[in-house]
Amino acid sequence: MSLLSRAFLAVLLAAGASIAPLKAAFSADLGVYVDDGSVCGEKWVLNRITERFGYQVRHVPHLPQVGIAEFRNVRLNRYHPERPDRPIERTYCTATVLLSDGHSRQAWYLIEGRMGFAGVGRNVEFCVSGFDRWHVYNGSCRVLR
Repeated sequence: MSLLSRAFLAVLLAAGASIAPLKAAFSADLGVYVDDGSVCGEKWVLNRITERFGYQVRHVPHLPQVGIAEFRNVRLNRYHPERPDRPIERTYCTATVLLSDGHSRQAWYLIEGRMGFAGVGRNVEFCVSGFDRWHVYNGSCRVLR
């Protein structure tokens, strides 16, 4: 988002405006192609999930060797803006993923602001139903739901 857009958003939030319409209003600026105006469907997010999922199935024993072929029904679950008492912006999303073997699975993911490498950029954490073999996300992807 540009500096001017961020400043405008800050002024509107200070005035008590709701974040949901604002995110939808900025959808063109964000490069979003999901209906709710969130970052959930941004190409870089979906590409990162696809790449990391491929790495996961290659390196975790006893997982089927499949890849993500397509994302469907991408939507925003929750949005927590950055605040003084919660300094990290978090966006929780869900989607149905079509796998290369023809099966579909539910996926949940979290986009965290300022949590990229050395605190620069964003981080994406994800979980695909049935692929969290080591229960990193507390079984059935509960942590990201």
